[in-house]
Amino acid sequence: MAEMSEQMPDVAKIEYCGEFFPVNEVQVFTVGREGDLDIDDNPYLHRQFLTVSRHEGLWWLANVGARLTATIADRTGGLQAWLSPGGRIPLVFSRTSVVFTAGPTTYEFAIHISQPAFRQEQFVADPDGATTIGPVLLTESQRALVVALAEPMLRRDGTGLSAIPSSAAAAERLGWGITKFNRKLDNVCDKLDKNGIAGLRGGPGKLASNRKARLVEHAVSSHLVTRADLPMLDQDLSQI
Repeated sequence: MAEMSEQMPDVAKIEYCGEFFPVNEVQVFTVGREGDLDIDDNPYLHRQFLTVSRHEGLWWLANVGARLTATIADRTGGLQAWLSPGGRIPLVFSRTSVVFTAGPTTYEFAIHISQPAFRQEQFVADPDGATTIGPVLLTESQRALVVALAEPMLRRDGTGLSAIPSSAAAAERLGWGITKFNRKLDNVCDKLDKNGIAGLRGGPGKLASNRKARLVEHAVSSHLVTRADLPMLDQDLSQI
């Protein structure tokens, strides 16, 4: 009698704040202020912002909001996308990180796929914190600025929410004046923009808070800065 192999179903799970939310194949799972994942009562967050659903043999993440964007990254941080309103992206890795900002708060959740289209080796960070993914090399002062802005997110364990420091608070953390902080923020954003990182270029109506949020989302998702960089904030950075 011939053996019959039974294919395991392709399962998706959403991880947020230590909880897992299963998504079935016929469901359109919503994330937002009033979604299947009721992420927060933040008034800046859309009632329905992102959806996870299965079509054409793949799981997809879609942005159904009107204003907010999301940064999408694989577990290594080497592959990253910026999901704008109306956009969608296939979920082809075993774990995909989703980071977005609504008002003063940054959120992160993960999407786990049981049978991903692509498989990757687990990313192992350099114990000396010397590994840089991608072509962007930061000066010491630029790295310090990014670490100061990303500190709450870097200190958080796992997925969840964190607040991005104000420019004044980050400048004080570094021992800088606000003019120096803003000048160096301009420099690091210009550098990343020239390297193709979307959402950092200033312009009419472009708020600095939005630019800082996008900077933090990119830096953490791409491993441009990591927890290994946090000790530099305990040094005297006033003269760099």
